[in-house]
Amino acid sequence: MREVLSVSAQTDLTSQAAPLATLAPVRASGAYALIDSLRRHGVKHIFGYPGGAILPIYDELYRAEERGDLQHILVRHEQGAAHAADGYARATGEVGVCFGTSGPGATNLVTGIATAQMDSIPMVIITGQVGRAAIGSDAFQETDIYGITLPIVKHSYVVRDPQDMARIVAEAFYIARSGRPGPVLIDVPKDVGLEQFDYVPVEPWSVRLPGYRPTVKGNPRQISQALKLIRQARQPLLYVGGGAIASNAHAEIRLLAERFRLPVTTTLMGKGAFDEHHPLSVGMLGMHGTAYANFAVTECDLLIAVGARFDDRVTGKLDEFASRAKVIHIDVDPAEVGKNRIPEVPIVGDVRNVLADMLRRDQEDGVAPDPTLTQAWLERIDRWKQDYPLVVPHHEDSIAPQEVIVELGKQAPHAYYTTDVGQHQMWAAQFLKNGPRQWISSAGLGTMGFGLPAAMGAKVALPDHQVICVSGDASFQMNFQELGTLAQYGINVKTVIINNGWQGMVRQWQEAFYEERYSNSNMQTGMPDFVILAQAFGIKGIVVRDRAELKDAIAEMLAHDGPVIVDAHVTRNENCYPMVAPGKSNAQMIGLPERPRTEQAIELIYCNNCGAKNATSNNFCPDCGTKL
Repeated sequence: MREVLSVSAQTDLTSQAAPLATLAPVRASGAYALIDSLRRHGVKHIFGYPGGAILPIYDELYRAEERGDLQHILVRHEQGAAHAADGYARATGEVGVCFGTSGPGATNLVTGIATAQMDSIPMVIITGQVGRAAIGSDAFQETDIYGITLPIVKHSYVVRDPQDMARIVAEAFYIARSGRPGPVLIDVPKDVGLEQFDYVPVEPWSVRLPGYRPTVKGNPRQISQALKLIRQARQPLLYVGGGAIASNAHAEIRLLAERFRLPVTTTLMGKGAFDEHHPLSVGMLGMHGTAYANFAVTECDLLIAVGARFDDRVTGKLDEFASRAKVIHIDVDPAEVGKNRIPEVPIVGDVRNVLADMLRRDQEDGVAPDPTLTQAWLERIDRWKQDYPLVVPHHEDSIAPQEVIVELGKQAPHAYYTTDVGQHQMWAAQFLKNGPRQWISSAGLGTMGFGLPAAMGAKVALPDHQVICVSGDASFQMNFQELGTLAQYGINVKTVIINNGWQGMVRQWQEAFYEERYSNSNMQTGMPDFVILAQAFGIKGIVVRDRAELKDAIAEMLAHDGPVIVDAHVTRNENCYPMVAPGKSNAQMIGLPERPRTEQAIELIYCNNCGAKNATSNNFCPDCGTKL
């Protein structure tokens, strides 16, 4: 859910926008007002594809590019434009911008808009529309993109008067970035782009929207209550989601974790918010999370949810998720607090602000944390790490997909990684250790075809950084036409295809839950030769079929000055484990490696004395010593 504006977006929404008093009005078109407003909001790159209804805007864009004001990246499909703007926004924290024309151009953007909405990514989407007089007449290439996208945007506009253009753009950027970020659509009829009027710019961030007041500061009383619980907890767990990335709260999360010795787990969206090399890290939790993260969330007595929304892929069986824990929930969106789990301490506010206030209040209180309070808990988690590690299998006759991911992480530890969706995504999440904003993946919508155009957007935004797309053979075929965009602009994106000849995650589910009926998931017949495909676009291609070739192939890919595709043929039937089956609790994982029976905590044997679920092999509770 999103913050809801209390007035109609299309007609009634007004702001107290402050014009630039020092500038006199100039006679200009609606298209000029749009492009100039984008420039004033710091837009340097736009991803898009032209068409009839948006031609007035592209004509003005032509002049802006000639002046060097900004650069347009011509994609090969509008979905690629939306994903590229999304990747641009995730990598930088700035608003990504994309263009599409009316009708099919606009509808081709829909999947990318929904992807951004589900993951709370700030974007402004500009669509062309038929002329105002033709709206509603089923004119050529007319679709009601405003109505189509209402459920998947944070806000949207149809520009009826060119004099509103500057104000609408200013509002769109403000809404997209403030509170819980999200995509904002601006639909521009063709004649609005052409019409001349007296244009006065609107200063960025000068708008004030009645009824829209995101809460960014946490309630002091609730922050004090949260601190009290944290100081008392013996088995706490920090559960960090994408809101921590959006608010750039990684420094505050580290300070909080280290001060109170809190183990930290992250969601798929939260990867990078906490250093996964840190001894307090337990990695990702959820359906394909680490065993020790899932055990920790099952056994914790305090769960501190930071910018997370208790998604079903994280919680498993909801009523058994952290069932013995008190919950502190911090989120900027009040609709998320208490939606799936009622917290003991709800705190609405920007994550970074709330954590900074919490740390400041802790210092002012002068109460030193007890360093021994969580010691037994951390030791227990360390035993789980030893007993249930993530495993890289070794097959004599083929390369395990995990081997490819691990080699990537060794040779490019500081790269920005994008992924597509499926098994390769989960293996990448398990084995790559990413910094803030260096993990870019479609988490909420799970969009195949996201990885390559998102990498393109990230690389355009950050030309001096390595950007690597980890894809699967099925996902890659969704949007490989964007290789043409990479070739045209020389965008130095590296792509590694984990090629098992399947829709890998579909096959795994069919094996586990559908009695091995592999209905339409085998991709081998009709699969292109990806090296030849790359060469057809003028891009370097490398194939890897043998383990002995892997290290050198990755090194060659990284050393090449230009885009590269590595087609890595891996074990066909490798499954992604651990895995929490649908309807099961996080403690009930399948595919765990064999381990020493140092404890039987996950047999769910309860101690009648202290309530712990941690019986040892000699049937004594290690927490209180009671015989079970």
